[in-house]
Amino acid sequence: MVLSNNAADQRNVDLSLKLFVVLTRALQSIEKQVVRDIRKHHLNLTEFAVLELLFHKGSQPIQKIGQKVLLASSSITYVVDKLEQKKWLVRKASPDDRRVTLAQLTPDGNRLMEAIFPEHSQAINEIMDVLTADEKQNLIEQLKKLGYHAENM
Repeated sequence: MVLSNNAADQRNVDLSLKLFVVLTRALQSIEKQVVRDIRKHHLNLTEFAVLELLFHKGSQPIQKIGQKVLLASSSITYVVDKLEQKKWLVRKASPDDRRVTLAQLTPDGNRLMEAIFPEHSQAINEIMDVLTADEKQNLIEQLKKLGYHAENM
């Protein structure tokens, strides 16, 4: 059966809407599992994201952390304050530019991430384990393509 242009166009629109719903639900389900895993360590998702960034990338300008973990700059100060109170990070002036304040893991923060990140990494792997390595690679490429397209519209 050959679809008319109008029918083919409508099918494409319907598939786009379904893809959006499926993608959103999948992300919500994945995020629910990730949050459950992170909460076991008495952290919320944002706190973990900041600690993970510093653990893997080293000291970061506080002003840039929000962009990297997709958090509003007004919220970053609150999260950094909480992590500083827990003695997991410190603020330091940048040696290159005294106007810039860096967030840096403390030894306690580093020990915490060394202890919990391998378990977290395994939890993520268990969520994604339903896909083969080739399916994961293909999905990564397709989602990047979709994301770049949406970003550049």
